[in-house]
Amino acid sequence: MITLRSPMKTELLILLIILLYFGLLLCISALTGRKSDGNNAFFLGNRKSPWYIVAFGMIGTSISGVTFVSVPGMVEKIGFTYLQMCMGFVVGYVLIAYVLLPIYFKLHLTTIYEYLKKRLGESSYRTGASYFLLSKITGAAARLYIVVMLLHTFVFAKFGIPFYASVGTIIFLIWLYTFKSGIKTIIWTDFLQTLVLLTALILILTNTCRELGFSLPDAVRAVGNESELSRIFVFDDWHTTQNFFKQFVSGIFITIVMTGLDQDMMQKNLSCRNLHESRKNMLSYGVCFLPVNLLFLGLGALLVLLGRAKGLELPSAGDQLLPFFAADRLGSATTVLFFLGIIAASFSSADSALTSLTTSVSVDLVNIKKRAQRKQKRIRMMIHITVCVCFFILILAIDHFGRDTSIIDTIYRLASYTYGPLLGMFTYGLFSRRKIKDRFMPYVALSAPILIAFTDWGCREFLHYQFGYEILLLNAVLTIGGMVLITNWKGTPERKKAFLSH
Repeated sequence: MITLRSPMKTELLILLIILLYFGLLLCISALTGRKSDGNNAFFLGNRKSPWYIVAFGMIGTSISGVTFVSVPGMVEKIGFTYLQMCMGFVVGYVLIAYVLLPIYFKLHLTTIYEYLKKRLGESSYRTGASYFLLSKITGAAARLYIVVMLLHTFVFAKFGIPFYASVGTIIFLIWLYTFKSGIKTIIWTDFLQTLVLLTALILILTNTCRELGFSLPDAVRAVGNESELSRIFVFDDWHTTQNFFKQFVSGIFITIVMTGLDQDMMQKNLSCRNLHESRKNMLSYGVCFLPVNLLFLGLGALLVLLGRAKGLELPSAGDQLLPFFAADRLGSATTVLFFLGIIAASFSSADSALTSLTTSVSVDLVNIKKRAQRKQKRIRMMIHITVCVCFFILILAIDHFGRDTSIIDTIYRLASYTYGPLLGMFTYGLFSRRKIKDRFMPYVALSAPILIAFTDWGCREFLHYQFGYEILLLNAVLTIGGMVLITNWKGTPERKKAFLSH
């Protein structure tokens, strides 16, 4: 493994790679954007995306820089138990493929929240879209913060560049290759970025094994012999958040809400040619998610073993484990690979979020389809810029108010509160044939998370019980209960319309 002698040379090399990388993304943007810069290309890629390209690219979108940094750091504290949730993810992808995708394609939706308008009413539609916007913009900002913070700390700050300038530069570069053709460009840039991040991950794993003097079979045996690191299943403790049933069931529903009820992920599926290809995309992507996360956890276990072998004091915060080694303990080549990997992962997630947020605001809130044709593109581009500004403000706010020890856990817990009402609304719409008093839906959707937050606090304080991600299910159940209370019982149940047919 080649190691650069001068730290400054490493930083200059990383900067050069960033410039070359963005140059390649801009080339892809130029090629995909030729004669295709209208709203149909931006929102749905003209519904011509090859399913296998979408499936591979979605791996990078779902991983993000947070997974790249946080998942390896989980191993020292909770072993491989994260795989329990990943197993639930796979089941969730199957349910999305056979329950939700058929409905979305039958309705020819641009955003999936248009379903709520057709089934429940205008207020429910706006409420659902608003919860998505809140969830996505905060989650995407937190994910992007990881990569900006690392790039600034280890590279940009060495050249005297202030943090706000680092944030602004990264967001501008993402805007630059997405503003023209949106999802049509992102389908192909995500393919490239997934290829880059998986290559970086495998090369870092290889280098770590070399540092330990392990072959691949040796590494598998060494990790397997460390029972506290390699433990996957927890059946014997109902109080821990790592209990198998909590993790598995939560994984199913987290996937349903963060993929199946998320415009960001579904927008790519809706860009496929038809339901059959979209379903193949979802199933193949879902199967790949488990082994990819296994590689990240394996890397974390090997880094812990390497730290013990070298007598190093490992960082207490899990998010710092991989950066701790990548900074200067595995050679400059690993440092470069690490930054290349998190850049690819984070930008794949951020550009997709930026496009989906622009789509949802344009269609769900501004109702761009009713505007004059000549004004639609200008409005969409203004919204695109506004979302970028929101990213900039939120990232600065995250940096100012502090950093969580595990950002991936924070994102999942936030999703449990914000996606819970969405899950309840879609569930009621799918399995009930009655209408609701739509004007009361915003109050129901707001009350459920507030009640769950108080319940969570009370259980911790007085019962010494800590809720895990099952908060998501409780939020959904409370939302459904509230919708039952505002159900129009006097009306006649709706017939089984096409959009309710599975």
